[in-house]
Amino acid sequence: MIVLPIIFCSAFFAALYALFQKQERGIFIFLIFGLPIYTISLSICYQYGLTKFIPALQTSKEVIIVAYLVYAITKLKATTTWTSIDKLVFAFLGVNIIYACIPFGSYSFFERLVALKSLSFFPVVYFTGRLMNKDAFQLNKVFTFIGVLTMIISGVLLVELITYTHIQSITGYASFNQHFFDQDTTGNYGLSWTFEIENGMKRFASLFSTPLELGAATIIALAASLALITTLDNKIRSSKFTNAMILASFFCIVFALSRASFVGFCVMLYVYTWLTHKKVFLKIIHILIAVGVTAFLIVSFNNDFVEFIVTTLDFSNPSSLGHLLEWINGIESIVNFPLGIGLGNAGRVSGFSGYNVGGENQLIIIGVQTGIVTLLLYVTTYYIVIKKAYNLFKYQTGRIRRLALFILLVKIGLIIPLLTSETESYIYISYLTWILTGLLVNMSSQLKLSTK
Repeated sequence: MIVLPIIFCSAFFAALYALFQKQERGIFIFLIFGLPIYTISLSICYQYGLTKFIPALQTSKEVIIVAYLVYAITKLKATTTWTSIDKLVFAFLGVNIIYACIPFGSYSFFERLVALKSLSFFPVVYFTGRLMNKDAFQLNKVFTFIGVLTMIISGVLLVELITYTHIQSITGYASFNQHFFDQDTTGNYGLSWTFEIENGMKRFASLFSTPLELGAATIIALAASLALITTLDNKIRSSKFTNAMILASFFCIVFALSRASFVGFCVMLYVYTWLTHKKVFLKIIHILIAVGVTAFLIVSFNNDFVEFIVTTLDFSNPSSLGHLLEWINGIESIVNFPLGIGLGNAGRVSGFSGYNVGGENQLIIIGVQTGIVTLLLYVTTYYIVIKKAYNLFKYQTGRIRRLALFILLVKIGLIIPLLTSETESYIYISYLTWILTGLLVNMSSQLKLSTK
């Protein structure tokens, strides 16, 4: 198991070495091959008694982003044109920094800084992609890396299914969370409730931190594979690799048992068929959904899956009902305190202390902490990114069109998951999508400059 922390560290130093060699694309080595195994690497280090190295590993992800951002700033040209998305993202960061600096809320200054990083580090990631050299990236290679990762993840998942054992149960996951975050084990498998559904059936995370993160990661994988196979005239040119990539992503979404991600996965496929006018592809989607449902039924051996779906739809199971009650609680807080109740009062910081307001919903988590203003900034940014990606896909050619398709599909696919989880805390999903969003805006901005 120690091989995973070694891979994580190797990915970090490879990205750092690439930066010293002025090869900006090297950052994707760390984002794609390092971040997915971040949590499991930390838990393995703890299990092997390497506790003193954990703080360094924890800060490595921010260090590499800041290092690349600083490098990009030093190479910044005076001709840079700031877009509405740039201004919105910067405003979101600025408002949250103010909330961290003023004595507002029930948490200490240090705790507010921790909450600030959890809530607002994605703007730093965005500007890293926004300011880096757009010509330094080989987009197809980035998508290929995502495909390789997806196949590795699906291979580990297959082993978990065959042995019916969570890999987290043998890597010190529970002990790590107990030691660093004071989180007691819950559920029937010595981990947490998120690793099972209401009837006790296991849900798996492979090498990711939770099954929910694995589910969200499959949306990334599917979007990358669709971007790879789609030609300029919307024809499909697949290969054995892309076919395997799509099947691996579908395999992962089935056994992650993440309802929100599965819906997002299906919605994304429907949007793709609409964008590319693929009626035949729509039939394939229906077949895949049928296969997925059949696989669930076979694995459950009884009517547990049917109950799982029905109780999800009518909000009668504890998980769905819990989400609904927490959303109501969070919305009431936003209505009563439109300026928020302070950083840390929702999301990860308050989750560790047990006094969370609003539950797991990215939008409510933002609104509860720093109010309606930051919530509107986030939603507006999300909408404009989708709109820009759609226009670029529709009217442009080449790699900017391919990247636009990827961003468009990912942002749409993640809409449902962000309503049921704190998606910005999934570092692989957040970092990768926001840096590529920044790159897309960068390419679009340069496109406008070249036409003047």
